[in-house]
Amino acid sequence: MNPILRTVDNEIERLTALLIDQQQQDGSWHFCFENGIVIDAYVIILFRILNVQNEALIRQLHDRILAKQQSAGFWQLYRDEEDGNLSTSVEAYYALLYSGYSKVTDEPILRAKHYIQSKGGIGKVTSILTRVILAATGQSKWPLSISSIPLEVLLFPSYFPINYFEFSGYSRVHLTPMLIMADRSFSISTANAPDLSDLIDTLIEDAEPASRGYQELQDIIQSGLNRLLGSPLYIHEVARSKAEQFILQRIESDGTIYSYATSTILMVYALLALGYDQQHPLITNALDGLTAMQCRSESKTTIQNSPSTIWDTALIAYALQEAQIPDHHLAIQRATSYLLTKQQHKTADWFIHNPDTTPGGWGFSESNTINPDVDDTTAALRAIRSLSITQPSYLESWNRGLNWVLSMQNKDGGWPAFEKNTNKEMLTWLAIDGAKSAAIDSSEADLTGRTLEYLGNFAELDSRNEFIGRGVKWLIQHQEKDGSWYGRWGVCYIYGTWAALTGFQAVGLTLEHDTLQKGTNWLLSIQNSDGGWGESCHSDRLLTYVPLGESTPSQTAWALDALIAVQAAPTPAVNRGIKRLISSMNEVDWKSSYPTGAGLPGNFYSNYHSYRYIWPLLTLSHFRKKYGQG
Repeated sequence: MNPILRTVDNEIERLTALLIDQQQQDGSWHFCFENGIVIDAYVIILFRILNVQNEALIRQLHDRILAKQQSAGFWQLYRDEEDGNLSTSVEAYYALLYSGYSKVTDEPILRAKHYIQSKGGIGKVTSILTRVILAATGQSKWPLSISSIPLEVLLFPSYFPINYFEFSGYSRVHLTPMLIMADRSFSISTANAPDLSDLIDTLIEDAEPASRGYQELQDIIQSGLNRLLGSPLYIHEVARSKAEQFILQRIESDGTIYSYATSTILMVYALLALGYDQQHPLITNALDGLTAMQCRSESKTTIQNSPSTIWDTALIAYALQEAQIPDHHLAIQRATSYLLTKQQHKTADWFIHNPDTTPGGWGFSESNTINPDVDDTTAALRAIRSLSITQPSYLESWNRGLNWVLSMQNKDGGWPAFEKNTNKEMLTWLAIDGAKSAAIDSSEADLTGRTLEYLGNFAELDSRNEFIGRGVKWLIQHQEKDGSWYGRWGVCYIYGTWAALTGFQAVGLTLEHDTLQKGTNWLLSIQNSDGGWGESCHSDRLLTYVPLGESTPSQTAWALDALIAVQAAPTPAVNRGIKRLISSMNEVDWKSSYPTGAGLPGNFYSNYHSYRYIWPLLTLSHFRKKYGQG
């Protein structure tokens, strides 16, 4: 017997007990989905502008932001962003002053001001969200990249080169309130608003160069405007009304739009721009929804962009079953029953590009009822698989979910996140930082690999199936020259390579296949000297693997899980990795909280507090299952 197995058994037992103990009464798990300080800053600013009476929350958010400041005066998106992040630092500076708990003469504020000025001031900010918040609150002019897009684009017909529903769903729910505000040159402020004028360099502020592709996009938009019938005033009023209805039709029961804090904050400003009273129920409900998104961890409070309740619950229920917790265990019964109630039954925006398909997906957040995604759906389906064999209600849910996942395959053979065939490259020409990732919802290696893994290991399909064959072909074609794959929703090449290798193995590619060999060799080549793996968030900015220099629990688990999937026997490299993984479980430091969840490259990263338990538990369980007899 492998001598490591006893240690593995002990750690599996510890992790399963810890997770079961943290389950909620309704069967779900609530772990913090931590997104830096951006949402905290936006909430402080919004609450102060609307005079929201929640002083305790504002003070807690202020204190967390202040505690995250680095000695050089800046704020970071991640620890090894050594020169700081200008957009994040401007957000923090603005919110700290707006809160009223920091003063312009405070030493931390002076350090922050010096840093921001040294980087060129507000005019050098690249984050479109930061720039829009500054414009909406009267601190800068509206960015041309937004104000140059007319509201009338919402009226362009489906056959036109640019159609609003060719944008990704994420992009639409953020862009619509932005366009409403920019159309009206909207801004709102208060008598106590901080004065940021000394952070503005007007020469830099006016410089907004446009690419050749951007100008071509503008020409296409102008061509579309010329085709619309009716007086310009009438057309504009119709477009404004359509934009308003677009927002109103996507508000969830908790008051948020699409269950995102960022889009909800923009929605509130847009409703004000449209003339809604500050006490209108839509606005007060939205504020309540934002307040409910708070999470308290390590004595600090933060606002989550979209609580990860369904994602975490599905993954944990699946991980516990992989750890040999039987499906009749109360924890599994509760979790799967909870998940069954969260399967979506509505046709929504995803239906536009995928008509004639019965709803059956799951979303990321508990309040999400109209924005399902492929990754959450396959996660939930893994969790309910064993019960679908014996219980009719779960079988019906399983069949609808499986059918929905298959129907979401893109024409190119890969899988997207939220909506199929929304991958028109022209839309990435927008002069918006992050447009390449946010504007479209293209096939991704991590999503395609994880879908193949689900279809192979749980739906028992293999490469002879047409869906599988097309997915395998797409994934092979998108392998990097070094053998890795880029992962869109995790950091980054380790995540993508893990998803690809486990997907290939599940659908029956032989371990000798050149694609698997290259991917395996790449993972082995980047193993750290301590036995673990770690990758920097710099990777998804530079689109090349950047080592972190240290090992993180989730990235170590991903690499090991991939190697376990494609290696018939445990190797010294895997054994060293398992030892490092187990030892890391007892370490609480920056490596265990380093963000390994990705959102928008260069702008948004997430620390899933659940990840340091889920992925190690899965990996250790797979190690035991595969090598337990050897």
